[in-house]
Amino acid sequence: MGFIRTVHVIDDDAAVLNSTSAFLRAHEFEVTTYSSAQDFLKVVSPHTTGCVVTDVRMTGMSGLDLAEDLRVRQIGLPVIIITAHADVSLVIEAMRRGAADLLEKPFSNRALVNSIHDAITCRNTARAGINLDAIRDRVQALTSREREVLSRLLQGSPNKIIARELGISTRTVESHRATIMAKMHASSLAELVRMSMSAS
Repeated sequence: MGFIRTVHVIDDDAAVLNSTSAFLRAHEFEVTTYSSAQDFLKVVSPHTTGCVVTDVRMTGMSGLDLAEDLRVRQIGLPVIIITAHADVSLVIEAMRRGAADLLEKPFSNRALVNSIHDAITCRNTARAGINLDAIRDRVQALTSREREVLSRLLQGSPNKIIARELGISTRTVESHRATIMAKMHASSLAELVRMSMSAS
């Protein structure tokens, strides 16, 4: 098959590094491991293929800094950020720095495999699968209140702050978020942020 199955796993926790690489190898990925982002940057080049799976917080360079460094160098490797504590601000920051996806622990094995597959596919097709007109149509299909909530989400505001600013309950904000996700056909917060940013 033509699908590239190379994954570069970066984590300064040896146990996590070993378990992640063992799982991916069991799913027939070709895995290389690194204990730091700096070690990976010593060997990466514009010709490196596959994708990167990296923890967000590591000794030295963080996963976010790595994603930005690769983007600045114009190395088109998609980067999947792994974090134990994801919030809207972190998702937005990750997307702005060039990350392809962000997964919050604990995540399912299927979620990781799907994220890697999507990241590599998008890279290989230069994101040809993104239909900006369709995404803009979805945004336009949101109600004015839903667009207000989405706008504040993209600013990194937590639900409680959005509720206070709009004079509604936190539960109502959560309901709007669920509806926005459904209308935008977003399976995760990271996907919602990525689509919204691409269409802006």
